[in-house]
Amino acid sequence: MAAPSSVGSTGTSWSKWHVALIVGAPVAFGIGYWYLRQSGNAGSKEKRSLADRSKGGASSIAATSQISLDGTGTEDNAEIQSSESLLKKALGCKTVGNEHFKAGRYEDAIKSYNQAIEFCPKENTMDLATFYQNRAAAYEQLKMYKEVQEDCSHALELNPKYVKALQRRAKACELTQDLPQSLEDITAACILEGFQNQNTLLTADRILKELGKVHAKEAMANRKTIMPSKHFIKTYFSSFIEDPITNSIKNESDVAEADLRGFAQAQNAFKKLNFEEIVPACTEEIESDGDNKFKALVLRATFYLLMGDHVNALKDFETVISDESIDAKLRVNALIKRASLYMQLEQPDKSIEDFNQAARLDPSNSDVYHHRGQVHLLMEKVKEAMDDFKAAVSLNPNFPIAYVQKCYTDYRYAFQSHDMEKMQEVMKNFTLAVKKFPECSECYTLFAQVLCDQQEYEKADSYFRKAIEVEPENAAVYVHRGLLQLQWTGDVNKAIEFITQALKMDDRCEFGYETLGTIEVQRGNLKHAVDLFDKAIPLAKTELEMSHLFSLRNAAVAQASVAEKMGIPLTSATGP
Repeated sequence: MAAPSSVGSTGTSWSKWHVALIVGAPVAFGIGYWYLRQSGNAGSKEKRSLADRSKGGASSIAATSQISLDGTGTEDNAEIQSSESLLKKALGCKTVGNEHFKAGRYEDAIKSYNQAIEFCPKENTMDLATFYQNRAAAYEQLKMYKEVQEDCSHALELNPKYVKALQRRAKACELTQDLPQSLEDITAACILEGFQNQNTLLTADRILKELGKVHAKEAMANRKTIMPSKHFIKTYFSSFIEDPITNSIKNESDVAEADLRGFAQAQNAFKKLNFEEIVPACTEEIESDGDNKFKALVLRATFYLLMGDHVNALKDFETVISDESIDAKLRVNALIKRASLYMQLEQPDKSIEDFNQAARLDPSNSDVYHHRGQVHLLMEKVKEAMDDFKAAVSLNPNFPIAYVQKCYTDYRYAFQSHDMEKMQEVMKNFTLAVKKFPECSECYTLFAQVLCDQQEYEKADSYFRKAIEVEPENAAVYVHRGLLQLQWTGDVNKAIEFITQALKMDDRCEFGYETLGTIEVQRGNLKHAVDLFDKAIPLAKTELEMSHLFSLRNAAVAQASVAEKMGIPLTSATGP
């Protein structure tokens, strides 16, 4: 949740819910269509060859083991007969092993498969691979996962495109926490199945999430805090209309900078968008126990939150919230922000608890209901979100962001409940919103997203253009407009042009890197996609966001590795 209070402007919700649908394939495995297109006739020929060989049995061996026609070589003839005899014994043992397996006698099955492997002539690679794979299945039932991995590896050495062996080794590796190998195996299985097997795709998705969490936890532990872009910070603070700190800053008269210290210096830095100076200035006020110590604590905590320094943010918020002698509006502001932070930390119960406490302290504060509505929307509690946004607008009808968020939430409800009458009412309210608040880019952006949903692409594009006119430095709108091109015309180059423009405007736009990386996966430019995900990952503020980005990155890496091993030619990466 990059900016918990601005679903529309940050693009966070859209990037997770809609990007995959827009580009027309699962996000993680977009190479599927590209692989099938590249494989062509040669792939079909190879598949026929594999099918012929995998039919197995003595008949296939007889067809490929002809007796010499020169009249010599009775020894060769004897060897062929011996080979056929051994294969017949091996196949018989396999049959017995299968019967044991079906009856749940897995140790007996293993003994029979051992005999099949021992009897099988080494040149019968496909049969031998099957015997190893069958034995692996029996080991799997006994939870002997190391042996499963070893037998699947033997099977894959003999038949590198053996899907069952890849799937079984992937599962064993997942259970033994060898997640990188598990991911590579399941990716190979997805490609070999043409991305048509839903169970394999679900397994791949699960493994990607598991590995993403591991990498995110490691990265968060060593993460350096990064100040977001100025526009991101301005957008965040614009979502509060009753923030006692920013409201007091607006009313402060200009003072010579040389005379400024502590919180006064922080206020001046805020006005001039010199955000890097704010934490040190607030720290000076706090350490000197100045008159504005508690305001400084809340402002510093807010910037810690924006930079992803959750530990210090929570510490500062707690100091203010726990002191009942502090002004109620300041405590409420701290509670709202801490509630948003708890959502980032995946602690929704604590988040709602803070919002409820804030509502008790200041029941007429529209910020409480606006931000709680955002959280309810993220939790898919649309009805509760509707009630909150209704309260926020009722308390402050001239708060544009709450007003348009109410429209957006009403749309979500009407869409889910198939209420066409409500839908028509919502569309009228969106039109009223952009007329009532012509200087609010959020109104245009959210209306445009709804119009995209309604497939009114030309009209949606006109509203994205208006959003850019109002707020030309808003990089996220350019990303949205790029996504619109994919939905509307399928023009990938135009989409990339808009997103590249966004990244030139704001090199800390995580949404832009993620979206462009996803598109490059679709185009088969996997190495370039990995570079883009690598730029997005340090910008993530939460472990959840970072886990998602690592999942995308790991998918691209696995696909590139499998493509190289299978001899699939990757296209040259191009891009910014």
